[in-house]
Amino acid sequence: MAGLCSARLQAGATNASPDARKGARRKKDFMAATTPMNQSAPRKIFDVGINDSLPPGQLLVLGLQNVFGMTGMFVFPGLLGRSFHLPPEQIGYLYGMTFAVCGVITVLQSVLLLRLPIVQGPYAGSFAALLAVGHLQSGGLGAAFGSFFAASLIWCALTLPVRRFSFIGLFARFLRAPIISGMMVMFVIIQIANVALPNWIGVPASPGFPAVNILAGAVTVAVLIAVTLWGGQRLRRGAILAGLAAGTASYATFRPISFAEVASAPVLVTPHWFPFGFSVQTDLVIVFLLVLIPPGMGSMAMYQMVADWGEEKLPAERMAQGVFGMAIGSVLAAIVGGLSTIAYPDNIGMLRATRVGSRYATLAAGVLLIALGGFIKFDMLLVVVPTPILSAAATLLFGIVFMHGVHILASVDWDDRKFMVAGLALLVGLGGLFVSPEVLQTMPLMARLIVQQPVISGGLTLVVLHSILCSIPRMPNGSGE
Repeated sequence: MAGLCSARLQAGATNASPDARKGARRKKDFMAATTPMNQSAPRKIFDVGINDSLPPGQLLVLGLQNVFGMTGMFVFPGLLGRSFHLPPEQIGYLYGMTFAVCGVITVLQSVLLLRLPIVQGPYAGSFAALLAVGHLQSGGLGAAFGSFFAASLIWCALTLPVRRFSFIGLFARFLRAPIISGMMVMFVIIQIANVALPNWIGVPASPGFPAVNILAGAVTVAVLIAVTLWGGQRLRRGAILAGLAAGTASYATFRPISFAEVASAPVLVTPHWFPFGFSVQTDLVIVFLLVLIPPGMGSMAMYQMVADWGEEKLPAERMAQGVFGMAIGSVLAAIVGGLSTIAYPDNIGMLRATRVGSRYATLAAGVLLIALGGFIKFDMLLVVVPTPILSAAATLLFGIVFMHGVHILASVDWDDRKFMVAGLALLVGLGGLFVSPEVLQTMPLMARLIVQQPVISGGLTLVVLHSILCSIPRMPNGSGE
């Protein structure tokens, strides 16, 4: 039947007048020219799909690569412990609990809740909030972690899916607007960018400042780029490890690396309930709740981006389960003395760089994180990798994810309203990072935290303005008046 219809159509075209045939050819050429390339031949992002598994050896390599790529894992616990002058064994405990909590939630996201290749790493916002609150005269680490625990319970209740409905599910539907998801991805990267290039260069007191740090980091980035672009399908899966190994070797050529911290560290660690004390203050609970909401929104944008890469459907209910997993991680981190988690941008950058989207690879990373969290000597061995090397790799990976946020914005149907919404939100979020310390000191703690976190200040500005301006139907002239 199809062949008969085709034959009749061809016969009709043959018997048509020359003008009709010419018009048909023009229409065919126009349709071919205006049809997007990716509509006829969609570009495949992943060589290994989200639900595809790999041999155990490759899963191990990819899992280790994800662990090594988690810059904040090696930076935040040490900075937090040293800022409160904690003894080395307690700093080691912070490292162990941070590893373990991130591992548990990564496992949940990979196979039970979200079911996407998402690695959960320590969130810079919770680190900053614990640091600020812990140094308050009325605070201390006990009040910080106690209030963090109370806020995490509230956040967990808000994200709990009940009969396929949750409070956060409303945001999940709202974030499907490309302008919001793209901007939120960019805000997340802006907020954590200070652990990338600044730590790559280092400070005057650091051993390799500045020449060794810059040179060794450049070697890391060069090897990472070379293996990713020209290493072939198999080698590119180990690009991060290759870059870190080459960078560490070049750093050690100029500055010897000491293993004294590894030798003096305990072998295993046992979790303790509220190891730094426990007390709750209402105002601090509000502060931590404000800190916990933005990473949930930012993570949802990243969930959607990864699902799109893997051509995976991501309904609001499933996305809400992912945020619920993050909330569980916050409760667990507050109990044992760790940091809340976020979908880690550098690991998402690895997905794009390696083209491996298997959630079983992130499952392997989660299992490794749990094991390493209990084995402190190995934690400290990972810390031997110099911070400039890790930060150099993060600079590239963060940049990849940031540009994917820009790519999402390319699909926005821009008009005057959207330009205003995006432009104001971007400068509010970015500008808060440049407010002078003298001005910040005059602000209440809550206002200070909002201003200094682009995901909060820029994200709230974006969501509020979008709901006000972009939900109003426009008049035919496009002005909305």
